[in-house]
Amino acid sequence: MDTFISMLRGINVSGQKRMLMGELKGLYESLGPVNVRTYVQSGNVVFDSPEENPVKLAESIEAGIERAFGFSVAVFLRDARDFERVIASNPFLKRNTDPAKLHVTFLYSAPPESALRVLAVSENSSDEFLVGDNEIFLFCPNGYGQTKLSNNFFERKLKVAATTRNWNTVNVLHKLALGEA
Repeated sequence: MDTFISMLRGINVSGQKRMLMGELKGLYESLGPVNVRTYVQSGNVVFDSPEENPVKLAESIEAGIERAFGFSVAVFLRDARDFERVIASNPFLKRNTDPAKLHVTFLYSAPPESALRVLAVSENSSDEFLVGDNEIFLFCPNGYGQTKLSNNFFERKLKVAATTRNWNTVNVLHKLALGEA
């Protein structure tokens, strides 16, 4: 069995796409995953699954969410090795940058190369980003709430769905996947 980390885009505990984590956990368990754990109220789920194909697994979860909750949500699925690679390759850590100012934007799929070539941040911004494999590393010195480098910015520029997690959440999800948290 492989351990997976899934992150849902745009759900919350109140408002438009309301989803309680207990209900979400039950849905995952009904689809076959075991050892299902959730982290914070924003659609972070760690689980083990006999299904090894992440694309098939994500599609199954997305279909299950639509049936159970009545709306569609993108499920960003990674395994523990992906998170280990992301943590090891964050270029902003080499600067001793404040981890509270670091975020990772996970991309649903690889963006077209042509979109990456024109991706740029305003010269007036102190925010920085670097593109990884299927993620974008962010340094937002004034906080993520103040940046223009939001999910919507990257989705508009890259034409691919995106979801962002702060550096602490990335590390906790990895520890959960390893059974250390």
